[in-house]
Amino acid sequence: MNRQLRLRDGKIKTAYWSLVGVVAALLVSTQAVFAADMWDRFSMIMKDIYGELVAISTIVAVTVAAIALLVRMISRNQRAVDEATSWLKRIVITWIILNSLGFIVAYLQPLIAGGNYSPGGGTTII
Repeated sequence: MNRQLRLRDGKIKTAYWSLVGVVAALLVSTQAVFAADMWDRFSMIMKDIYGELVAISTIVAVTVAAIALLVRMISRNQRAVDEATSWLKRIVITWIILNSLGFIVAYLQPLIAGGNYSPGGGTTII
């Protein structure tokens, strides 16, 4: 009886690990097929996220910049005026950087797409 339980337990383990091996082999073999679709989908999602981020950051930047300008114009405390000016500079620089990322990506994408990009060797223009 004990021997039969060991045999069945061994068969279950063998069947389990065989199934794990088959699933792993299927995943590895289909990786190349789904890679292009996955990166296209990822690129589309990142473009959507970036578009929303730029829209929200523009609204927030305009609102906070208006508050900083009001503090700068109304305040009689020189320290508050200096801090408002500092915040205004930070807001403008950050907004310019966020909006420039889209232009940089739009400029670099055709350069990478035109050549054969390889991670270890740069681009090769044909």
